[in-house]
This record gives sequence, structure tokens and C-alpha cells, in this order.
Amino acid sequence: MSPKTRSLLVNLLRVGISAGLLTWVLSTIKLETLAATLRAADLRPYGLALGLGLTGIVLRAWRWQVLLHAVGARLPFRRLVYLYFIGAFFNTFLPTGFGGDVVRVLEAGGEADRAQVAGTTVVDRLTGFLMLFALALAALPFAGGLLTPALTGAIAAGGLGLLAGSALLFEGRLLRWIAGRLPLPQALSLTGDGWLARMYAAITACGRGALLRALGVSLIFNLTLLTAGLLIARAFQIAAPAAALFVIVPVATVSLLLPSISGLGVREQAYVLLFAQLGVGTEQALAFSLAYYSLDLTAGLVGGLIYLVSGLLRLRS
Repeated sequence: MSPKTRSLLVNLLRVGISAGLLTWVLSTIKLETLAATLRAADLRPYGLALGLGLTGIVLRAWRWQVLLHAVGARLPFRRLVYLYFIGAFFNTFLPTGFGGDVVRVLEAGGEADRAQVAGTTVVDRLTGFLMLFALALAALPFAGGLLTPALTGAIAAGGLGLLAGSALLFEGRLLRWIAGRLPLPQALSLTGDGWLARMYAAITACGRGALLRALGVSLIFNLTLLTAGLLIARAFQIAAPAAALFVIVPVATVSLLLPSISGLGVREQAYVLLFAQLGVGTEQALAFSLAYYSLDLTAGLVGGLIYLVSGLLRLRS
């Protein structure tokens, strides 16, 4: 099978999953009720949530700068904020949720070693997930009575597995030892001068100090976005305890790793199922999902505008 055919089939799968799940969710609600829920939203907390969503982009750029500096790549903070907004645009409007990461690597690769940029981008993403799930695990004892035992156990197991896997990745020596005993081609080796080896070297070269600082920024970033979630819940009069939201949002975020078009359908189904554990109606859960997605959409639109203006300025000069 050619790469072009494989890419086409994967994209068709994404479209099928998104379309199927959206159709399923919409078939279980009354559109008039959803429209009424959206119209009745309190715009004041929602506006604050939008502001926090944009603040989150700046915080993520700060986190990336911490990691880049740790491997000796010195890109200006303003440039990193620009790249993160551009990445938000491509994340929002490309079929996957990681297209913006590729764009960031390609754009920044002309100003620093591309393997280092790619490695720090992986660590940047991973430290965000780590802190998000650390917060979920911390909130789980306070939300366990609100969720089913099966869901509580799955979240705990998944979170602990992520922490253990990340520790293995960052430690480096054990993973290199394991990979060195597998019959891997040079291109997939974690040792030597190959691109993957250099990228993994950047991941492990960040050091404990930079990782702790990045996790600290991730704590601020995730608290910012979880606060935005609390504000959106207030906008739609969703009576969900903060501890429950601190668990629900991370689980719904991880569901976006499933193949789909920018998470459409997957995200909505996840929030409907998770909020149902709290007795929240489907229309309110769907309204929350759409409003929370609008934070990414707004950042993407701002990124698209920045990209357009910067392109026009380059043409003029």
C-alpha cells in the first residue's frame, strides 16, 4: 500500500469516526433544547474562559522556552509565542490534533537543531499531560463518590501508567538498554547519530531542573484551563463539583488521541458520557463540550490571523 493510499484511508477513518459519533450524539438530543441552552449561557464567565484560553497559549510558549534553553537552543520568547499561536491554528484546522506540533518543529528548525526542537516539543506535550493527570489523580479521592468504581479505577490505572511510562522515557538509560537489544534498523535506534537518536538525546538532555520548571509551568497552565472549565460550567448552570471537573476534563482530553477530525465527535461523546455520571443532561454536556472546544477554536483563529498578517508583511518587505 502506497503512503498516499494509507494517508487517504486514515483520513477517511477519521471522518467516519467523527461523523458517526456526532450523528449518534445529535440523535439523542433535541436540537431546540441545545439551542436554548446555548442562548441562555451567561456570557460573563464564558468571556473570562476565552481570556484564560488565550493566556494558556502564552504559558505553553513559556514552558517550551524552558525546555529549549535546557538543550542550548535560544529562541526569543516572542518568537515562541508566535509559533505556538501558529501551531494552534494548524492543530484546529488540520485533521489531527498534532499538526501544529509538526509546523512548530519545521518553523523553529531553521533557527535551532531540528532534532532538539522535535525532542523538546515531545517533552513539552508530555509534561502537560503529566501534570494534567497528576491533578486528576489528586482530585480523584474527592470525586470518587461521584463516579462509578469502574471509571475511577480506569482513571487511576491510566494516570499511574502515564507517570511510570514518562519516568522510563525521561530516565533514558533503561530504554536505550532495551532498544539496544532489539533488532532495530539504524534509523530507529536510540543510540548513534541518527535523527531519532538525536531527538531522544534532546529529550533526556533536558535535565531534572528543566523538567521540574516545565512541570511547574504546566501546573499553572492546567489550573488555568481547568478554571476555564469551571467558568464554562457556571455559564451553563452545570452543578458539577470542582473535583469532578478536574477528573472529567483530563479524561475527555485524552480521548482526543483517538483518530478523528480535530476531536469532533470523540470529544462530544466523551463529555456526554462523563457528565452523565453526575446526572448532567445530554444537552448541557454537549453545550459544555462545544464551549470548551471554542477555546481552542478562538486560539486557532487568532493564530490564523497572526499567520496571515505576518505573511502579508513578509510579502510587502
